[in-house]
Amino acid sequence: MTNPPDHAAGQRKPRSAASFTGQLVTPFNDNVARCDVLADTPIAPKLAPITQKSLEIAQEMLDGRDVTDSLKELAILASGSACDGVPIDLILHSFHEGLQILMSGMFVRDQDCTREAVLDGFQFALTISDQLCMIVAHAYIGEHGGATFGPDAERTLTSALLAGQWTPSIARKCGITVADSYSVLAISIRENPNSGIAFHYLRRLRKALNRHSDGQGLARLSIDGGTVLIPTEAVAEHELDALVAALAGAAQVELVAAVVSAPTADIASAAKTAHEILDAVERLACAPGLYRFGELALEYQLSRPGPGLSRLGELLAPLEQYPELRETLRVHIASNLNRAQTARIMNIHANTVDYRLRRIARLTGLNPARATDLWQLRSAMVARDCRDDGPEN
Repeated sequence: MTNPPDHAAGQRKPRSAASFTGQLVTPFNDNVARCDVLADTPIAPKLAPITQKSLEIAQEMLDGRDVTDSLKELAILASGSACDGVPIDLILHSFHEGLQILMSGMFVRDQDCTREAVLDGFQFALTISDQLCMIVAHAYIGEHGGATFGPDAERTLTSALLAGQWTPSIARKCGITVADSYSVLAISIRENPNSGIAFHYLRRLRKALNRHSDGQGLARLSIDGGTVLIPTEAVAEHELDALVAALAGAAQVELVAAVVSAPTADIASAAKTAHEILDAVERLACAPGLYRFGELALEYQLSRPGPGLSRLGELLAPLEQYPELRETLRVHIASNLNRAQTARIMNIHANTVDYRLRRIARLTGLNPARATDLWQLRSAMVARDCRDDGPEN
């Protein structure tokens, strides 16, 4: 390693790394919109530790101390930043700015410096920069599994596909191969108390998607859900249920998804249909899992505007003043008419479930225990929820 320059005669004692980490990190908060992190996630707490550590290493190298252990600590922090989605350009820019401050402290501004001193300082700055960049770059490559394209490229191509505006040239610029057909998944995320903050469960979900789709899956996600594109050649249709279960398990959340398969040219319309099916699934409070168009064709059709929609919805008008009965009916249907499961979900006794179902039958004239009446009640619930623009609790 290059020896630190002899700058004792003109040295200005630098401030500690901690003292100016804040001034380097805080401005990046204003630029978080261009980062691959959630807009409402503070970036400073994620950027500050690695920035401070890198500047401490620079100071240690300037002092001629052994930085082996510190470099290992930096690698761990860099891996964590990569996991959290902190863009590498922010980290590199931040500690390069800090290095500039450190190096400027080596010389008094109004003192003449020899050519040798300036060259030594420049060479040493390059040495420090090389060490830090190498550690951070290796950590990011290791964390992302050597992926050949980054989040910006994925986001650009995914948005173009979903808008029906992709072109081969866009794909080439992004460095991503576009498949001939995709399984288009509309996903709703039901967060659970053990999933952690949104930033982390989304990271886990994306990593699992990359792993289970051989790196070919594309996604546009927010904390509530979004759209996932899976090449049909990467994951067969019959394997999609297991894929959704794996994603949910990795992210530690409940996932409700609807899938529509389509050739690449029809992805935009397929995504619209998938989200409409997902909306019907959510209105019915169905259990987590993957749903296909064939399974919910009736519910999907019932949710379309038309004169029959209001007429069907009126079947539940007698329950208007009894929200507990409407909710019991909803949960009971979603639980596949399992009274024990309905009671458990609603935290009531099974006998109470039976009592409420009998009241529903008396008020509406439709018995949930009778197949033909149940079909009408389920249809009425879909129509009512669509008319009311969402289920009431």
